[in-house]
Amino acid sequence: MFKEKLLGQLNSVEEYERTPIPQNKLKGWKSFIGMYAGEHTAGTEFVIGPLFVAHGVGASDLILGLLFGNLLAVLSWAFICGPIAVKYRITLYYLLEKICGKKLSVVYNVINALMFCFLAGSMIAVSTTAVGIPFDMIMPSLTDWLPNSVGWVVAVLIIGFVTTIVAMFGYNQVSKFANIAAPWMILVFIAAAIAVLPELGVTSIGDFWEVAKTKIWNGVPLEGQSQFTFWHVLFFGWFVNMAMHIGMADLSILRYAKKWYYGFASATGMYVGHYIAWLASGILYSLFLMESSNSIEFAPGPVAYRAAGIAGALCVIIAGWTTANPTIYRAGLALQNIKPEWKTWKVTAVVGLITTTAAIFPALVMRLLEFVALYGLILMPMGAIILMDTYIIPKINLKQNYAETFKKSFNAAAAISWALTLFSCLLLNIYFGIEIFFLGLPGWFIASLVYVVSSKFIQRNLTDLKGAAI
Repeated sequence: MFKEKLLGQLNSVEEYERTPIPQNKLKGWKSFIGMYAGEHTAGTEFVIGPLFVAHGVGASDLILGLLFGNLLAVLSWAFICGPIAVKYRITLYYLLEKICGKKLSVVYNVINALMFCFLAGSMIAVSTTAVGIPFDMIMPSLTDWLPNSVGWVVAVLIIGFVTTIVAMFGYNQVSKFANIAAPWMILVFIAAAIAVLPELGVTSIGDFWEVAKTKIWNGVPLEGQSQFTFWHVLFFGWFVNMAMHIGMADLSILRYAKKWYYGFASATGMYVGHYIAWLASGILYSLFLMESSNSIEFAPGPVAYRAAGIAGALCVIIAGWTTANPTIYRAGLALQNIKPEWKTWKVTAVVGLITTTAAIFPALVMRLLEFVALYGLILMPMGAIILMDTYIIPKINLKQNYAETFKKSFNAAAAISWALTLFSCLLLNIYFGIEIFFLGLPGWFIASLVYVVSSKFIQRNLTDLKGAAI
């Protein structure tokens, strides 16, 4: 009886994968404020904040870099992703199929889904560091790539199972979970950081800045870690979610928004989440380094537990879930678009399995800064293509939605743009030494220009061959 009821609930989940969202299913501010706050006050914050400390960011560079970097991210969600989301009200994956054709969109969807799986996997790994506390589980270090114990593997499997179950029930459940968890997590982040300040030497408000400059963000990287500057922080703050805003992955989320400017709801994630949480977790990690004589062990769970006890450990677990849930949901939509007849919840279950398997490897956490920069860079060109196809292509008398309009299964202009952008970024990295954190900006302009020029050439040839534009 229970099995039939559960399957009935799962099969009744309707995510409108290939149709616009109906008017009566649109959501208001609250849904997006809670989701963005929950997703971005999350497991990544327990990793990124400490990694800034490990890379020797100075206090002023961090404060100002995050202020402007997060602002650019919010503006990208609001002015780039939001308007297109409410214009079409379809998923990123279905829109790309219309523009790029089935063949190219399948390639993109697989890569996209795998990238999201790895990101969600890193969050499951973060949660696992907290689950292992009562069992004295050996924690991974900054140099670990492979699992170091059977206990780690078992704990990952349990966390992955629970996270996948929530994501299988669709966007409504993901949103509800985030709304419930977000306010509590934010308070734990702040309370834990404040609680340990006296142990770092802060006995009054006036002491904070001096301690911040000398003991927390002192500008000295740990052994084996590169030096980060203001520009690293600014571009990382902007591009850490490049796949979601400039890369347009959040078309799948914001298509539910009643108004385009609901994209500004991302500010709760960027400032309450990224800004405050990265600062707070950096404070906690600096205390851990001081007490452990700069140990290379890296485990967000024990660090939070040291500062806030059981509440801190629970916060790490739930924070991992609130990032992994919507990420698995997005990955499920990407794969489901390959075979529309597949039930979304079944695809999400498969995605959860891939994600959980990836989470077994702690390297996903240890190299998180580089990974999120890489996955954003790989997916970004398709966002530029969508923007050009929406606003520029019609203005130069070309047809939008090339694949749908010309009945093609492959858009060569999109493929050329994607490939040439990534190749150009590789050359910029190899021959000019431009780090991966900065490549998204020149890459976006390359992708946009190449797509427009290629489309002009390809559509003109089609017109010449057929005698008239279709």
